[in-house]
Amino acid sequence: MASTSTVSLSKLCTKLFRNSFGKQGQNTLKSIGVIHRRNYSDSEKQKVTLIPGDGIGPEISRSVERIFEAAQAPIVFESVDVTPVLGLDGKTQIPAEAIESVNRNKIGLKGPLGTPIGKGHVSLNLTLRRTFNLFANVRPCRSIEGYKTAYDDVNIVTIRENTEGEYSGIEHMVVDGVVQSIKLITRKASERIANFAFDYARANNRTSVTAVHKANIMRLSDGLFLQCCREASEKNSDIQYNEVFLDTTCLNMVKDPSVYDVLVMPNLYGDILSDLGAGLIGGLGLTPSGNIGMDGVAVFEAVHGTAPDIAGQDKANPTALLFSGVMMLRHMKLNSYADIIESSCFKTIAEGKATTGDLGGRASCTEYTNEIIRHIESS
Repeated sequence: MASTSTVSLSKLCTKLFRNSFGKQGQNTLKSIGVIHRRNYSDSEKQKVTLIPGDGIGPEISRSVERIFEAAQAPIVFESVDVTPVLGLDGKTQIPAEAIESVNRNKIGLKGPLGTPIGKGHVSLNLTLRRTFNLFANVRPCRSIEGYKTAYDDVNIVTIRENTEGEYSGIEHMVVDGVVQSIKLITRKASERIANFAFDYARANNRTSVTAVHKANIMRLSDGLFLQCCREASEKNSDIQYNEVFLDTTCLNMVKDPSVYDVLVMPNLYGDILSDLGAGLIGGLGLTPSGNIGMDGVAVFEAVHGTAPDIAGQDKANPTALLFSGVMMLRHMKLNSYADIIESSCFKTIAEGKATTGDLGGRASCTEYTNEIIRHIESS
């Protein structure tokens, strides 16, 4: 990769999770942060593209909007519909209005999107990543004080290459009953995510980067990814570098998640390990996520499903989308608003008096939201 690209990546990650996810952080309430990419002013409201999503998406999106309003966060949400439309080439695509909104605002917050399983249906999440070149998925998994799980010391960040690998969508039928799917790995994308991971680690006082791979089996594809990670490590000798097989990583995470710090990996492995990490801290309902692009675009999202079985019943847990919103606020340098929203949510979870069913309580989404707002207003 050209040196200018490396410099731009360094700038991109300079303030990633600056004070929130340092390995030695002593915050009483675990903080969730993400990239500071552009300068936003506290004095004027900023437009953010809101993609409510499917199923429970509109309910949890409204919850986040109410909490942001209570915290007086200077955000104006511009809601868009990303229901696919048929393009001139006969392929489905995101509506032009939605694309224009994200390109104009640069920042997006997205609820869960459903993709029917079967032939002819393209993942909307994948389409969004490709459309806006969201090359890096950053998923922090950190134990939440006040919410007991089997582990108390989880503090892992998974960095996932977001544009290629097995999710490139290149597959065809060789003959009847035989389907071939192609795993695409390029030097450009591998260098980009490897450099991103090391820049991220340095900016956030992280001590090590571990490349997760299966180069013992996929010698060419994962071999290229691994080579790019090794080259990046040579330029970042202040950060400890390790290489671990995917299956070994899964085993070690379950045995003792504290052995890992920053994990970087190709697309499919990142999908697997980031969900595994979420399971260690309580599930996808508590896990934020951010997708970062090279052109100043960043889309933060809830990564859980659409939960159609409880849609419209006021039972949904909005925490994952809310925490992703907190990441978004820190990305926009609106830290004071992020802090009050985050701490109020943590207090609500720790008290356990008004939590949703998946958090062990009996409160509705509205009651849970109201309790967070109460903490905001009393702070």
